[in-house]
Amino acid sequence: MADLQDELHPAAEVAELPQLLEAVPELRTPGSDPDAQLLERARALLAAHPVADGYSGLPWALRHLPWYDLELGESAVDTDVPRLREGHVGALMWSLHLPEGLDGDRAVGATMEQLDLVKTVVRNHPEGLRLARTAGQATDARNCGRAAVLLGPAGAAALGDSLGILRSLHALGLRVLTLTGVSWASAAGLTRFGEEVLREMNRLGVLADLSGASEATIRRTLVVSKAPVLFSRSAVRALRPHPANLPDDLLAELGAAKGLCMVPLTAEQTGPTVRDVADHLDHVREVAGAECVGLSGTYDAGTAHPQELGDASCYPHLVAELLRRGWDEADLALLTWGNVQRLLRKSDFTARAAQQRREPSTAKIADLDG
Repeated sequence: MADLQDELHPAAEVAELPQLLEAVPELRTPGSDPDAQLLERARALLAAHPVADGYSGLPWALRHLPWYDLELGESAVDTDVPRLREGHVGALMWSLHLPEGLDGDRAVGATMEQLDLVKTVVRNHPEGLRLARTAGQATDARNCGRAAVLLGPAGAAALGDSLGILRSLHALGLRVLTLTGVSWASAAGLTRFGEEVLREMNRLGVLADLSGASEATIRRTLVVSKAPVLFSRSAVRALRPHPANLPDDLLAELGAAKGLCMVPLTAEQTGPTVRDVADHLDHVREVAGAECVGLSGTYDAGTAHPQELGDASCYPHLVAELLRRGWDEADLALLTWGNVQRLLRKSDFTARAAQQRREPSTAKIADLDG
C-alpha cells in the first residue's frame, strides 16, 4: 500500500517540475512561454491598432542607392514593405529634412526634389505604399493593406522665407514643417514673420514640428498656434539629457495643449535597450497624458537603435514590453495609431475654420521683421 501511495503522490518530482521546465524550455507546453505570449498579444493588438510612425529618413537614404525594390525587400535600408507589414506599421511620416548647410534657393530646390522622389517611390510600389494627406486617407490605406505615406516633416529653410512657397509645398502634399534653422524661429523665439508663418500653417493644415526648436520658440508656438503641435523626435530629458529631449515642465505644457511627443527609437536619445524606450514612454504618459505620446522609429536617419528595435519590423517587441508593464489596450491604441489620427483630424478642422475667416497671407519677411 505504501508503494501505491508513493506512485500516487510523487511529491519530490512534482516539486521539481517547475525548475525542470525553466531549465529545459523545450519541455514547456506550447504557448506557455510568458514572453512568447506577450509577443503574440502585441501582434494581435497591432493588427487592430497599427503604428503611425512619426519619422522615417527613407527618402534621403534611397537617394544614395542605385537600385532598390521596397516591395521585394531591401537590405540596404531599415525600412521596406515586408518589414513594415511584419512590424504592423500602418502609416509613417517621410522626412524631407536636408543635410546641414543647405539654405535659401538650394534648400527650396532640394526639398522639391525630395518631394518628387517620394512620389516616384510610392508610385513604383503600389502594392505596399499609398500617399495620404488626411486621417481618413491614412485609414483607407491601412484598410487596403498599404502603409500610408505622409509627407514631412520638412525643414523651415525649405520655405525660402516665402508664404507662397509654403502654400505650394502644401499643395504638393506637405503635412509637417519643423520650426528650426531659420531667422524667424531661432533661440530668441518666433519673430513677427514667424508668427505669421504659423498662422498660415494653421490655415492650410500644416502641423508644426518643434523637435530641436529653442525653448522660446516652443513656448511662443504653444501660445500662438490654434492647432496642436508635435515633437517628431523628442524623448524625456530627465531620463536622457539630450538637447532635443523635453524637460518635464514643457511636457506638462504640451499635455495641456493636447500636442504630441513622439518618442524616437534611437540609442542616443532614449538608451540602448527596449526597456529604456519603454521608460521614456511611461514618463511621457505620466507627465503629459496618454493622449500626448506617440512613436517615432527614426529609421534610415543615420542613428543607432536600441536592442530588439533595429528596423521597422520590431514594433511588436516594444509593445510586448509595454504590455509587461501593465499598459492597457486603450492606451496602447492611442500610442500606436489614435493620437496621430487625432492630431491630423484636429489640424484639418482648424484649417477649415481658419479658411472661412482668413485669406491667404501676403506678408513679407522684410515688412514684418525689417
